[in-house]
Amino acid sequence: MEEHQEDLASLSDLDEKSLLESLTLRFNQNQIYTYIGDILVAVNPFKYLSLYEKEVSEKYKYHEKSSLPPHIFAVADRAYQSMLGRLGTGPKNQCIVISGESGAGKTESTKLLLRQLVELCRANSQLEQQILQVNPLLEAFGNAQTVMNDNSSRFGKYIQLRFQNSSVKGAKINEYLLEKSRVVHQDEGERNFHIFYCMLAGISPHDKEMYGLLEPTQYRYLNGRSIQDDAVQHWSAKFGEVSNAMDMVGFEEQEKVDMMTILAGVLSLGNITFETTDSDALKVTEKCQGWLKATAGQFGVEAEELQRCLTCTMSVARGEAIYRFHNQQQAEDARDSIAKVVYGRVFGWIVSKINELLTHTLDSKVELNEIGILDIFGFENFAVNRFEQLCINLANEQLQYFFNHHIFLMEQNEYKEEGIQWETITFKDNKPILDLFLTKPIGILSLLDEQSNFPQATDGNFVDKLNSKFKANPHYDVVRSHCPLFAIVHYAGKVQYNASGFLEKNRDNIPASIRNLFINSVTPLLSVLFSATISRTGTLMPRRANLQVVDDNFNSTRKQSVGAQFKHSLAVLMEKMFVANPHFVRCIKPNASKLPDLVDRKLVMDQLRYNGLLETIRIRREGFSWRPSFKEFAQRWDPFCIFHVYLLCLHSISCMSILNTTELSGWKCGSSRLFFKYWHQEELARLLERLGKAAVVIQKNYRAVSCRRKFLVLLAELRQQAQQEREEEERRQQHLAEEERNRHLLMEQENKRPVSMPVPLPRMRKPQPRPRSILTGAAQVSHPVPVPRPRSKLLEATPFDNDLNKNADPIKPFGQPADEESAKEKCKKRNNTIRWFKETQVRKVAQNGTFPCWFHGMITRRQAEDLLTDDKPVGCFLIRVGQSREGYTLTYRGANRYRHYMIEMQSNGKYVILGEDRAHSSLPDLVQYHTQVGIKPFMELLTMPCGQRCNHEPDYEEFKAMMAPTVAESNEANVGEAVQEELDPVQLELQRLFLPLGQNPALEAHKPPVLKRMFDRRRRIEAAELECKAGQEAELKGRPIPRLYPSIRLAMREIQQIQQVWKTLLSA
Repeated sequence: MEEHQEDLASLSDLDEKSLLESLTLRFNQNQIYTYIGDILVAVNPFKYLSLYEKEVSEKYKYHEKSSLPPHIFAVADRAYQSMLGRLGTGPKNQCIVISGESGAGKTESTKLLLRQLVELCRANSQLEQQILQVNPLLEAFGNAQTVMNDNSSRFGKYIQLRFQNSSVKGAKINEYLLEKSRVVHQDEGERNFHIFYCMLAGISPHDKEMYGLLEPTQYRYLNGRSIQDDAVQHWSAKFGEVSNAMDMVGFEEQEKVDMMTILAGVLSLGNITFETTDSDALKVTEKCQGWLKATAGQFGVEAEELQRCLTCTMSVARGEAIYRFHNQQQAEDARDSIAKVVYGRVFGWIVSKINELLTHTLDSKVELNEIGILDIFGFENFAVNRFEQLCINLANEQLQYFFNHHIFLMEQNEYKEEGIQWETITFKDNKPILDLFLTKPIGILSLLDEQSNFPQATDGNFVDKLNSKFKANPHYDVVRSHCPLFAIVHYAGKVQYNASGFLEKNRDNIPASIRNLFINSVTPLLSVLFSATISRTGTLMPRRANLQVVDDNFNSTRKQSVGAQFKHSLAVLMEKMFVANPHFVRCIKPNASKLPDLVDRKLVMDQLRYNGLLETIRIRREGFSWRPSFKEFAQRWDPFCIFHVYLLCLHSISCMSILNTTELSGWKCGSSRLFFKYWHQEELARLLERLGKAAVVIQKNYRAVSCRRKFLVLLAELRQQAQQEREEEERRQQHLAEEERNRHLLMEQENKRPVSMPVPLPRMRKPQPRPRSILTGAAQVSHPVPVPRPRSKLLEATPFDNDLNKNADPIKPFGQPADEESAKEKCKKRNNTIRWFKETQVRKVAQNGTFPCWFHGMITRRQAEDLLTDDKPVGCFLIRVGQSREGYTLTYRGANRYRHYMIEMQSNGKYVILGEDRAHSSLPDLVQYHTQVGIKPFMELLTMPCGQRCNHEPDYEEFKAMMAPTVAESNEANVGEAVQEELDPVQLELQRLFLPLGQNPALEAHKPPVLKRMFDRRRRIEAAELECKAGQEAELKGRPIPRLYPSIRLAMREIQQIQQVWKTLLSA
């Protein structure tokens, strides 16, 4: 029975009760995933389950659906295989749609899908780790705690992974409708965005002073709440993850500092309050003057200009500037509006920066496939629902329509068009609700834009307009109340909306004076944010050049409203999804209390009903989810076609031939396409895999026979050649024997002649000594063929490295001449690497004028292994410079072999071991970190650095000259001391006499005791101040700081002094 429960489409009794019982039973057994055909249902367990370990991930790589239990990893694998064209269809873009209520587990499902997709296409590149770091970064800035979810996404995102063949080559993030109003207001039981609590808990006390941050209780935008002691450690660790994620993705250090300073300015801005003057104009209260100065310093603007923008609006009429002063409410609205737009643009810049860093290497000419993952805010129904909830629920209506259209409408229409007998399955169509929102010119969003264009229109006027237009609509309810309320009957239930603030939020205007002020900020990031343009979908588009731009009618009526931007972004999203092959994950929330092992049967049943899962089970059980055309099917599965040559153009006959060969059952044939069950794709893929294995066996045997034949032919030729050589040798021997006989005959004839008298020979000269050769012995000695020495087992599977000694002759394999071009290229790369190290790295690696003992310069892999061979323990390591690339390699001695880890240097100057998920500011920091945390995937700790071969001959010969400036500086210092020692005694005496009063020991003895005590006290104070200042300067030296750091520090001191005065007055 359990096997049937894994796929609800196989339930024998199909009703709501059996569906709920099956899901409840599996949930109680910690089986949170269930199939409905090819659709995955995921129930949030609200606890940790060991379903996502490395071993489980490996099982779901290239697996058959029926061989393993339902899992989120199976959806990732199916999407990846479909994208590569390994399943029923050819290569095609894919999208994974994750939907469900707020708190149903959509964000966690997205992270798991992303992780598994990266595992499937792992190519050991840094890009994969950068993609995985995007989620924690966006979570910190876009998620917050709500009454329904502790980690609720307050924005929507569509992640597009771009692939070339089977490897990921880039990623793009599309964000939708950030809930900016949360920055300035949170309901009871809710919190602001996570990043504020991360900053206040994770930043060091000194950095808090640098950014201008105080305790959380000081800030009105955080509702004056403190961070609980048990939560401080959580938020501090979260801040470390966010900082590391920004380093991994590639954010510059100065960009991080500017961003944190701007966020601190948002918090400070919320503490500014106003009071009226004698002339009925507004000004910032005396108590908040420090907050005004702090905000101005953090934003990089003048405090007077910021106060003017908050308290009045400037307009130009006939060339004359006219100032209109704000009342109390208008000034507070302007303050909150600035905070919202600043935070929204920081978030948009982060997304834009991520896209820039993750797509900079993509070639626009290369066609790439995509897998998109949609993680969008879930359906919401709070006690008070505002403009944000209206847009969120509209997005969920659009997703439900996409699901209905793909699962029910499109499928059943094709049955009718193709003449397939089918009993129509009714479903809850939400198209009328979408028309209520999106129809022009009388849809809710169109009427909202119309009212937003009238400056005197109110939220009450908007609701009255809706009541008059839609009172007869069955999906709209009129609410009788003094407040501007109305209700919409959504697919998930009736929701009542409070229209207060609808018009202002839809306009989303800020004064032009504020924009001009921030464009001229001394903080470059803030200037970039406000000089950027906003696309039709609401996406921030930073300008790459000429940041100082003329006024572009930012507040004109042509500017798109928030509702229009959201409507257009939804249309673009649906366009992308309709052209892709969708995979659905339906997330279910088991209870509203966020407790594990608890099922609220009524809540679960409500979700099953409005998601239409009962109807989905019916259409998946009885319908045909895979519907390829004759041509598509014949082209994809033509290996099964026996008469492929003759039926090339007759696709329908080819399809019948293929189906007869495979002996599939349960399919139907229409007029132009075939209709298959959801499990037919896997069955055909399994048959094709079996055919492929059979083809491999045939190829193996054919190649074996073919190679055998070739071998026999070559063997016969060799034998014939050997026979010919033997015959040739016999003829040669016979010829030599004949010549020997002839020589003997001649000698015999010579011996028979008469003997004559001997003739004396001339006397030979004494041999002279031979002159010495002018060639050196080294040139006369021929180089023997090098024989590689035996290697130890530690070095197995490690290729030999060429000797880098320029004087040694290159090895010529098999007697071939050396490749001069290759040698020149290698030398060029080596020189470029040395130049890179000299210009960018030598000051970072060298410490106190010397290199660390674990640094061994530019040595080969073979040389590095040789250094670690001589009685070195496990964990011994060294770092060397790459010979052909700008980077380093960490060589590590493991238990049974050596490992070589590549160290990449990112564009922001951070160091990362390839495959690791942590960035380091320097190589010593990297070494220190991995002495405590093992290197993945073997979790190996660095225990002992490998020293140099000899104290007099270090391994970094190429870099000796780079240390010359340091040596020269020390020599200059020694020379200076020597010169000082050689000064004339008269000069030394004059110098002693003209020393300052407090520094002349001779005069100190004649000083009166009172003056001596005064001078001692002053000297101690000055020394303490100098020591404190030197400590601060040393700490800040070499790291970026806020642009107006002195102003921020003075403002924070003023705030603390004012608070101390108020505490004293209150206590008195």
